Amino acid sequence: MGNVTSVKSKRILYGTDTDAISVAGTATTLVLLDKGPWINAQTVTLTSTANNAALTVTVVGKDADGAAQTEAINPGPNAGTVDSGNTWTEVTSITSDGAITTDISAGVKDGATSGIVFAGRTRIRGMNGVAGAGAATLFFKNSSTSGSTKFVLDVDQAEAIAPYIPDNGVLFDDGAYFIMAGTAVIGVSVQYDG
Repeated sequence: MGNVTSVKSKRILYGTDTDAISVAGTATTLVLLDKGPWINAQTVTLTSTANNAALTVTVVGKDADGAAQTEAINPGPNAGTVDSGNTWTEVTSITSDGAITTDISAGVKDGATSGIVFAGRTRIRGMNGVAGAGAATLFFKNSSTSGSTKFVLDVDQAEAIAPYIPDNGVLFDDGAYFIMAGTAVIGVSVQYDG
């Protein structure tokens, strides 16, 4: 296994899932289930069945470029959903400035259709996940989202995703970038050297 270095993992998410980040709860600090990192930037969405509009909910994490960011969402959700104005590749905390009346959950909505797996020389070692409704084609490109295509994965509706990737992985000399065409709701983990 001399060719294996530090293998990391990021996820591609696409579609709306209102409790992908945190299931509904009343604690002022939500318990995070999936906080990233995500390859494609996500809009964070907060959902509640009651009036939590008086609250300010603060999201802390990383933006589409991987830089630290904080966003105060006010008003909070009022028997519905409220979305962040920023996009996120990672969320490290979600906190409320006061008591939550009725459960608030945190999820994702309308993920970007492109993103960065790793900006330097890397190898994609593996992938696994599932597809939901629709179909899509995932393109993994060298050097940018418009660079040369090194790996293509067709995703069909309700399909398990576990493509064969050779032992040495797929080499991306100038960074691995992702772009998607289609409408599949997907959750795919990508393992890469980083």
